[in-house]
Parts: sequence; C-alpha cells; structure tokens
Amino acid sequence: MIFWAFSFIWFKMANEDLRPVTIVFLRLIFAVVLLTTYLAFKKRFVKIRKGDYKLFFLLALFEPFFYFLGESYGLTYVSATVCSVLISTIPVFAAIGARLLFREKLTVLNYSGIVISFIGVVIFVLNREGTLSYSMKGIALIFVAVFSAVGYNLTLSRLVNHYSPIYIVNVQNIIGAVLFLPIFLTMELNPFLEINFNFRMFIPVILLAVFASCAAFILFAFSVRNLGLMKANVFTNSIPIFTAFFSFLILREKLTAFNLIGMVVVISGLYMSQLRGRIEPPDEALTLTGKTA
Repeated sequence: MIFWAFSFIWFKMANEDLRPVTIVFLRLIFAVVLLTTYLAFKKRFVKIRKGDYKLFFLLALFEPFFYFLGESYGLTYVSATVCSVLISTIPVFAAIGARLLFREKLTVLNYSGIVISFIGVVIFVLNREGTLSYSMKGIALIFVAVFSAVGYNLTLSRLVNHYSPIYIVNVQNIIGAVLFLPIFLTMELNPFLEINFNFRMFIPVILLAVFASCAAFILFAFSVRNLGLMKANVFTNSIPIFTAFFSFLILREKLTAFNLIGMVVVISGLYMSQLRGRIEPPDEALTLTGKTA
C-alpha cells in the first residue's frame, strides 16, 4: 500500500520533466524488462490458451491503456492526494460490477458504505464556500481510470485461475506498451528528444516501474494468499492516508479541514462497503482487486 501510495507522488515528480504518456510508456518498458527477466530466470513462461488472447487484449485495453490515460492526465489537473482518494473507490465500483454481472450479493451495510464513500468524495473536493475546489476535468479523468480498473478486475476474474499474477501483469504491460507506442511516437517523441537528459529525471519513472508496477503486485498477491481477500483488501483503504501524508512531507501539498473530514468519511464508507457477515475464503479471481497496475 505504501508503494502504491507513493506512485501518485512519483508521477508528480516525473511530470516536472516528462509528459504523461512518456512517463507511462517508459514505466511499462522498465516493468516489462524486470518481469520478463524474472519469468525467464524462474522459467515460468506458459502458453496462452487460444480462447484467452481476446481476454488479455481486453485486460490491457482497460489497464494499463485507458487506466493510465485517465490517471496520468488527471494528475496534471488535481493533486496526488485527491487522485488517491478517488482511485481508492475502485473496490466499491468493482463490488457493484460483480453484483451486476456475477450476482454477487451485497448487504445493506455494503450499500450504505458505497453511499457514504460518495459523500466523502464530495466533502473532500469542496472548499469553505461549498463549491468545488478542484478541476472537474481532472476529476472526470480520474474516474475514467476508476471505471477502467473496474473493467480490468472483472476481466481479470476470467484469467487469474489459469495464469500466475506475475505472468498476467507482464503480458498486460507488454500489450499496454504496444498500445501506447503510437501515441508516444506521434504526440510526445519530439518533445522527449528535445529534453536535456539527466539521470535524475528518470529516477521517479524507475521507482514507478520497480515498486508500483512490479513489487506492489507481488506483495499484494502474496498477502491475499496468506491473509485472505477480505483482510488484505481492507488495507487498500490506507492508500489515501499514506499519499496525503507523504504528499505533505515531500510535495508540500496542503490539507484543509474539508480534505481531512472527507478522507475519514471516504475510508469509513469503503470499509463498510467491504464488510461481510463472515470472512470468506480467499478468492483467486479477485487477487489483484484494489489499486491496480
């Protein structure tokens, strides 16, 4: 959760020198090199079943393609803290999607948590005058990422029982890099080549690739297997807290009373939305649910 919380901050740092698509494209390339090297060393490559090619393409289309387009451009309009709070609603919408498509049952407490989470988001983005204090364009772009992540999680449920989480992430990153390549070449290659390069500007991108795109997934999958899905997923609610704290220390982002109150309400609602009458056994189909790639 700390690695994923830092991802919003690292992007903000990288965005000082690099454009959004460039950051995402380089991040994917670095992540693919790392995971491919690991899979080759461990000899864990497997043959993709014929019927799963479409699912892998759809998976990568949702994330990293649409997800990173929404999140990356959204972060150019809103703060890292605001982004993390909105992104933390992914488990709520994933639960709604599972209810609609898979008939997964939700309790009254779960629905109450969803409503409370929305109220918390509204409080978070209000200022003292009761009007929106953040760019609606930025918020809309972040919600593109949220709904893309929901599509990703629902598609993932068709694959995770047949392939390891690391292999799935690697394949989706490879396809994602291919999808981003034309955009990078047509929109951002020339600005990228005009930059006065230095190693410092690539440090946040490398950190994103190593810790957010690789290590966080491995740690979370391990945690789900050992703690169970419900116990592990509750920890995703801590992402906005970590992001706000680190943003305050590193980026000097200010927190208002509305921010703090909204954050508490959002996290409380998220917790309620995930409660069950009893703890269910781990569900491998939702191993990567929560903050995504």
